[in-house]
Amino acid sequence: MASPPEMTEMYDNALLGILQHVGNIQDFLRVYFGFLYRKTDFYRLLSSPNDRMGFPPGVAEKMVHKTFKVFEKLAQHDRERQLSELQKREEGRRVPPAAQELEVVAEPQHESEEPSVEAALKDSSSLKVEEVLAAATSRPEPDSGNRSGPVSVPVLQEDQAAAACGTSEEQGQEKFQSNPDSYNGAQRENYSWSQDYTDLEVRVLVPKTIIKGRQVSVQLQPSSIKVFVRDGADEKTLMEGEFTHKINTENSVWSLEPGHCVVLSLNKASEVWWNALLKGEKEIDINQINRERSMETVDEEEHSVLDRLTFDYHQKMQGKAQSHEMKVHEMLKKGWDAEGSPFKGQQFDPSMFDIPPGAVQF
Repeated sequence: MASPPEMTEMYDNALLGILQHVGNIQDFLRVYFGFLYRKTDFYRLLSSPNDRMGFPPGVAEKMVHKTFKVFEKLAQHDRERQLSELQKREEGRRVPPAAQELEVVAEPQHESEEPSVEAALKDSSSLKVEEVLAAATSRPEPDSGNRSGPVSVPVLQEDQAAAACGTSEEQGQEKFQSNPDSYNGAQRENYSWSQDYTDLEVRVLVPKTIIKGRQVSVQLQPSSIKVFVRDGADEKTLMEGEFTHKINTENSVWSLEPGHCVVLSLNKASEVWWNALLKGEKEIDINQINRERSMETVDEEEHSVLDRLTFDYHQKMQGKAQSHEMKVHEMLKKGWDAEGSPFKGQQFDPSMFDIPPGAVQF
């Protein structure tokens, strides 16, 4: 049984092209509903029995809400399934307390021998696993004929430690995201940094006595930075290192917030998301930051491409000519009825031509 159109990937390339050009979900939805407004009767109301186009009041809105609820329910099922799978994996890795798993069966010991593991457990309910192991390994090895059972001591799983570390990193990035000074970046010992698709902002803390710009010196290079201050006869370096990516020094500036910090506005040389400001610094997980592009970063040329892609997509869905085909058809029509044309007097038939998208340059 074939999947419904909305659950297949047949439209993904067109939709991804639109989304990549607008840069975020909000503007993607605006493009979508803008098309419905401009090219369909979606927003037209039936005001009389004679109207053939449009919807009764409230029907279009209910259609949108109903569609949203369908996929909201699917997303809820996905979350429940993932949670169930996670719980099953955790149960499989869960390690019971050591005292419950410890099994020691041994022959009675002479009084001169060291205390048994059982006695150690009775004497101290808070005995650590390491101490139990030490007690077990320090006992004389009995003859193979006298052994009546194994010693089993559970150990911590490495993946549990890794999971705990990953959770800690996620929580750390969430904390950074909640602070405008470290949004999409991080907070470090004496500075913080944030970023968007094209720029970075760095705030370097300064002593309260630094209140004049002449007390600050900033050395900016495409690949490095050094910030130091002068307080009387003393000179102190506040920040120094190599950038993880290059910047445009011509478009980068700095200013002083007296007694608080030096603010540096840095322009990226290439439009990439940075996972660290300086080399050697602890990296952030860029999968946990907001990587949506602002519409301010989309130029007129990209807007025109977006409009054409949107138009072509909907034309294709309706079985109509796309922009590249329409452009060629206009040129062909000029010669269709020209003198000497074998088609003169006949109606222009665009179906006679198969025009690939690459045949036209926009």
